[in-house]
Amino acid sequence: MEKMNITNQEHDAFVKSHPQGDLLQLTKWAETKRLTGWYSKRVAVGEAGQIVGVAQLLFKKVPKLPYTLCYISRGFVTDYSNKLALESLLEYTMQIAKEEKAYAIKIDPDVEVEHGTDALTNLKALGFKHKGFKEGLSKDYIQPRMTMITPIDKTDEELIQSFERRNRSKVRLALKRGTTVERSNREGLKTFSNLMKITGERDGFLTRDISYFENIYDALHPDGDAELFLVKLEPKPVLKDLRKDLADLEAEKLKLAEKKQDKKTLNKINDVENKMTKTNELIEEMEALEAKHPDGIYLSGALLMFAGKKSYYLYGASSNDYRDFLPNHHMQFSMMQYAREHGATTYDFGGTDNNPDKDSSHYGLWTFKKVWGTYLSEKVGEFDYVLNKPLYQVIENVKPKLTKAKINISRKLKRK
Repeated sequence: MEKMNITNQEHDAFVKSHPQGDLLQLTKWAETKRLTGWYSKRVAVGEAGQIVGVAQLLFKKVPKLPYTLCYISRGFVTDYSNKLALESLLEYTMQIAKEEKAYAIKIDPDVEVEHGTDALTNLKALGFKHKGFKEGLSKDYIQPRMTMITPIDKTDEELIQSFERRNRSKVRLALKRGTTVERSNREGLKTFSNLMKITGERDGFLTRDISYFENIYDALHPDGDAELFLVKLEPKPVLKDLRKDLADLEAEKLKLAEKKQDKKTLNKINDVENKMTKTNELIEEMEALEAKHPDGIYLSGALLMFAGKKSYYLYGASSNDYRDFLPNHHMQFSMMQYAREHGATTYDFGGTDNNPDKDSSHYGLWTFKKVWGTYLSEKVGEFDYVLNKPLYQVIENVKPKLTKAKINISRKLKRK
């Protein structure tokens, strides 16, 4: 199998069309990694002029040493049952990795465990060291080994029916509550960044500077692979609907008052009065919002990414205000609709553990992602091809200690 010289456009087209292709293998994604100290090179192999496999190699320098790590995020993009293709990709990757003084080549293929027998067998036969099947969000992995994915190649109603029952009700309610989902632009990243800061303060994690999100948007949006969505609550249209609802409830109460006042009718009147009370409270709330923000306020936002038929919910943020309006539920469903209309068949919610215990810090993440008609996509995990054994062993021993130290520092900061 021969080495091929292909353009960035040819590389990306192959990635987007291949079952093992992933957002993190796009050349535009590699551009976004420069801010965090990575640089990239590419490899492609083929037969008779046809591309059979590609790889995007990310390199990062080891601090204070003249060595690098070669990381192929989501692995080689090829058929993992094709051992010749894997051999060729590894051969040419090794050539570049050695030139860049890499101490190891790390890959984490976008291959699910249930279809991963050939990948495990062939990669081990080529000399790769498998890092095992640990939990999806294990600190031992660069990328999550498990993600939650919703199939979206279905009608709106079929999509809603695929959600868990309580979530179906919330989505339907969110669609009626009066929020508006906007596909925004680069200027909207300012709003998104502010919402992200609020989210980080609420949930206890460090957030990125706006330049990070601008970098992603600028690199991937021109090709349609990055979109920003924002959810806005505008008081005027909501007030119009609420006042109509109140009038309808008042009319219903009058009709009930004309009926025989038996237990059933009295219960219905009580239900209507409770709804009227809640509606009046919402009207007061919206009148207060209109007085302060006549054009409305933004409640949540997210970046939606694409790689061919795969879409990804990459970053999400939300306000602490008006959470009863369920802006995130409206946003998620709208983004699924948009992704489907633009050719995607899957919607990836990102990393998770598999059914963690209730006392786990990952339990909330799991419960949020599992209600959206998702299935657990469990990948085969990470593999290392060692090029410098002494240095590899030193780094492998030091890294867990550093990770543990960071976790302890984080816990102390949270307690403060």
